[in-house]
Amino acid sequence: MGFPKVLFRIVESRSCPLYEYNDSFQLTGIAIPINNDSENTFITTAIINFPVGKRACKILYGDLSKIIIQYERGDKIPVCMISCSGCTGSIKLEHTKDEDLTQINELEGYSNELASMMHVLSGFAFFKNIDDKRLDNVIQFFKLSKYDKGEIVIRKGEPGGNFYIIVSGSVNVLNDAGIKISTLGKGDVFGEMSLICNEAVSATIQVTEPTSILYIDHHNFKKILDHYPGIQLYFSRLMAERLNKSNKIRAEDLSSGMIGNLSEIPAEALFQTLNMNSKTGILTISQLTKGTARFSFRQGSLIKAKYADYVGDVAFYQILKEQSGWFRFTPGIPPEDFETPEIGFFMKLLMEGMRRLDEGRGKKVN
Repeated sequence: MGFPKVLFRIVESRSCPLYEYNDSFQLTGIAIPINNDSENTFITTAIINFPVGKRACKILYGDLSKIIIQYERGDKIPVCMISCSGCTGSIKLEHTKDEDLTQINELEGYSNELASMMHVLSGFAFFKNIDDKRLDNVIQFFKLSKYDKGEIVIRKGEPGGNFYIIVSGSVNVLNDAGIKISTLGKGDVFGEMSLICNEAVSATIQVTEPTSILYIDHHNFKKILDHYPGIQLYFSRLMAERLNKSNKIRAEDLSSGMIGNLSEIPAEALFQTLNMNSKTGILTISQLTKGTARFSFRQGSLIKAKYADYVGDVAFYQILKEQSGWFRFTPGIPPEDFETPEIGFFMKLLMEGMRRLDEGRGKKVN
């Protein structure tokens, strides 16, 4: 019985001295004849291609070799996670789906194309947040697309599906009327807000010249976001910069006091504008589903929060669910509040709030 070519990837690594998350191992078996006077006899031995530049592990070799023995006995290749028996650390591997295995050669060629861009990509702000040793692994999650002038990459109102990085060329960011808001070029990114906030695309992106763009799907985007804290910090800063630009006029108005509706500016954007611009004052939001909410800011830090029976961070998480309600920001806080400790690091609060909101939406769908 011939053993097919199989690809395994590491989906969990705990203090493994040799391998890292997403390292891949190609497993195959060859039949070796054994001299026998009565009949031709063969034994199957394992051939394992370990990650390039990394030495072979005898323990893992033995664990993967057992799969071939089980296969020869009629067992199926396990698709579930396989645990290495470990030494000082441990890893878990997952068998790549059969339909993906037929594309191994194609993927290898594609990887070579990305490898040739490595010196360029490593200089981009996004990839600077990833350790050089892990950069190859992260880039493997991305795919490359090429666009001609005038093509639409994403359109406003569409569901958010991918995160994009411009490798070469440029694109225009367009509003509802098709008017250019801004231009993005080499190294710039887009599509992250719809993935982080689980919302529809907020602007149309149109290519202005032949352009190459890397993209990663929602599922893998979440994976690298969870595994690399540096990327979370990068997006925190990026979100702040984007909101700062788009709400510049609004932020200037907030310094003297302003009223508005959450239907015009979402709660998360309103809070982040106050944080980014280091505002000190009291934000009151009325006509909500559970009454009135009140939030105090000191130089952009959230120090007090109350909404109905909720207080502190819980009140903050609850207000993110509201889609309408009138708000008023009043500059200044009582003297005693200048000594009040902040509820928590603002961007951490925001990311946790958006995560909870995302989970809540998922439960409603189910």
